[in-house]
Amino acid sequence: METIEEMGIYIHIPFCKQKCYYCDFISYSKKDCLIESYIKVLCQEIKQGLVDLKNSKINYKITTIYIGGGTPSYIESKYIKDILNIIYKETKTLKIEFDNPEVTIEVNPGTITESKIKDYKKIGINRLSIGLQTVNDKLLKQIGRIHDVGQFLETFNLARKVGIKNINVDLMLGLPNQTIQDLKDSLEKVLQLNPEHISVYSLILEENTPLYNIINKKELQLPNENIERNMYWYVKNTLELNGYNHYEISNFAKSGYTSKHNVNCWKQKQYRGFGTSAHSYVNSVRFSNIENLEQYIKNIENGNFSKNIIVHEKQKLIDIKKEFMLLGLRMIDGISIQEFKTKFKENPIYNFKNELQKLNYKQLIEVDGDRIKLTNKGLDLANIVWEEFV
Repeated sequence: METIEEMGIYIHIPFCKQKCYYCDFISYSKKDCLIESYIKVLCQEIKQGLVDLKNSKINYKITTIYIGGGTPSYIESKYIKDILNIIYKETKTLKIEFDNPEVTIEVNPGTITESKIKDYKKIGINRLSIGLQTVNDKLLKQIGRIHDVGQFLETFNLARKVGIKNINVDLMLGLPNQTIQDLKDSLEKVLQLNPEHISVYSLILEENTPLYNIINKKELQLPNENIERNMYWYVKNTLELNGYNHYEISNFAKSGYTSKHNVNCWKQKQYRGFGTSAHSYVNSVRFSNIENLEQYIKNIENGNFSKNIIVHEKQKLIDIKKEFMLLGLRMIDGISIQEFKTKFKENPIYNFKNELQKLNYKQLIEVDGDRIKLTNKGLDLANIVWEEFV
């Protein structure tokens, strides 16, 4: 019997109305003149990429599509329709298995309308991820968000009105001048809306971002590490008490609503990224597209698809095993020893004896039946755990 590999598709939309002060993703404001030509070549890349998958020796089944950015909801919905239609058409033509996938789009308040959401639903999008971050309008302004809380509520309610039944809300903690009370207010407001999924990310201050420079000039101050960790545990406890399963370091979901796209990545399943700077993991090779937007467009217009590709890693077996451990230890349930045995024909307890003994001695991981997973202490010091498998 032929095996079928699950495959996720990631689509990168690099356009924004305004770039957030903390963002170091490949995204651009003030390049709207390139949107139409970008979507045109992006569709060409998708078509070529699906042909390449079909011509490989592996049978793939598309199970998830994730449209991220940038701000995908900033561009006209007709472009999103073009992208999804080319995927639907080509998978059908090429007879690539494609059955009821999870289709997510990231949306930001201040860029969304009811007609856009209706278009999204009509074209098959069944999951929205809304970037809120905080319900404190002053904090939103300080980090460069273009929306206020009222616009977030309008976006959420429009999505419900249109019939979107799977909504994620993004929150952030550790923001400049953010207090525990700010975080409590955000959780209270979001819980009243009853979304299916909530992601809570700690602010990571990246060099060469406006916020990095603002903090360095001491114009704003970050909460200290103890306050940031207290915020994290407050979030964890509050969401669990309200019926959300904490299934990954930063993610909480009601039963049946975990993000399949992200879980598949953490379980080391394959995905193909399309668009400038998009990353892929196919047949144990990690590669990405170039970051330069204009060059990305030019290369495809000239038929030079390969000029956009940068290969980062061709994994050896030991690399795959280490990465399986690292990614799996992002999940709250951790790694199944049996799954590791099934995939690699070896026992991770013996394969990584020294690393696991060291982490166990430091009380950062525990073995619980079939699972190797982070302890509560390990949740706070997860980077130390992951470093053992780099």
